[in-house]
Amino acid sequence: MTSMLEPVSTRVLPPLQIGPITVGTPVVLAPMAGVTNRAFRTLCREAGRATGFDPGLYVAEMVTSRALVERNVEALRIVTFGEDESPRSAQVYGVDPATVGAAVRIIASEDRADHVDLNFGCPVPKVTRKGGGSALPWKKQLFTDIVRAAVDAAEPYGVPVTVKMRKGIDDDHLTYLDAGRTAESLGVAAVALHARTAAEHYSGTADWTAIARLKEAVTTVPVLGNGDVWAAEDALRMVRETGADGVVVGRGCQGRPWLFADLAAAFNGSDQRVRPGLREVAETIYRHGELMIDYYDGDESKGMRDLRKHMAWYLKGYAVGGETRRALAMVSTLVELREHLDALDLTLGYPGADAEGPRGRAGSPKKPHLPYGWLDSRELDAEFEAKLREAELSVSGG
Repeated sequence: MTSMLEPVSTRVLPPLQIGPITVGTPVVLAPMAGVTNRAFRTLCREAGRATGFDPGLYVAEMVTSRALVERNVEALRIVTFGEDESPRSAQVYGVDPATVGAAVRIIASEDRADHVDLNFGCPVPKVTRKGGGSALPWKKQLFTDIVRAAVDAAEPYGVPVTVKMRKGIDDDHLTYLDAGRTAESLGVAAVALHARTAAEHYSGTADWTAIARLKEAVTTVPVLGNGDVWAAEDALRMVRETGADGVVVGRGCQGRPWLFADLAAAFNGSDQRVRPGLREVAETIYRHGELMIDYYDGDESKGMRDLRKHMAWYLKGYAVGGETRRALAMVSTLVELREHLDALDLTLGYPGADAEGPRGRAGSPKKPHLPYGWLDSRELDAEFEAKLREAELSVSGG
């Protein structure tokens, strides 16, 4: 979607070092449930590579530790990577140290990924009400035990472990500085902060000053910033204002895999940006559909159902009409997809600001759902420990 650029020497930041892994462009695709499967990662990586620069690090959607240990078919699919994916990056979610350790050991010992990230950022009520996700770091010893189990399981295989988290439960119960220092002391290779609390969910404006504070607190491993990176210019501003060693991009790339071309160019000193017309967008959607079917082992129906959620993101700002949008959001075959795409006015150019900015559901602040008495102490009692095991659900976010 963009031509190769001439390499330049005006890097904004040095390469990102994640343990033994060197990432030339310090940009990470955030794991997003139902979004960052192999098909979408392929599109993002191809866009980044087309610039001629290192495209960054692309993390698979989260897999629950229990599902992986139980050899669930879908869990194993999530940690199956394409031949051209390097480095391979997986994210694990869990609330039981032994189960998380076992899951990470499977990934590392079976050479399923080169890097493992731990999710402590999920704000979904059905997880936090049982003490999981972004609620978990409040219990300091449990957080410590999970991170230690993961690092110890990965270490013999040379696989680096990183941590992604939120600021805390709410503004009165912040955990990110303690959690960052603890993770650093336990040997993680990097920490990433989504600069919102669980209570904020995805609403409002990310608090980039928290990223700066975390950078001051964690000094021996990279600190990555996440939240409100909608364009390459946002990423540059984030690292300039916070001192972060790199950025993690989530909702900003939904329906815009070419954002990684912009990011690769920007971090390597180029002002080239991708501004696709509708024909290019349609080509990307169709290729996404083909990749989805391949991801689901030729199951066209399943691939098309999974593609539907992406349509509104891809078409944001383009004048295609409500009826066409609804039709594309209901496609069931590749032939049907081709017919609807060919019926578009493919001469339409890039719509400018209407196609940019925030995307995805921001929602509104929500009172966190927590176990009764969860905030009374930062220690975990036996009753809560038993309940936590119920939080290992097939959900993600953060």
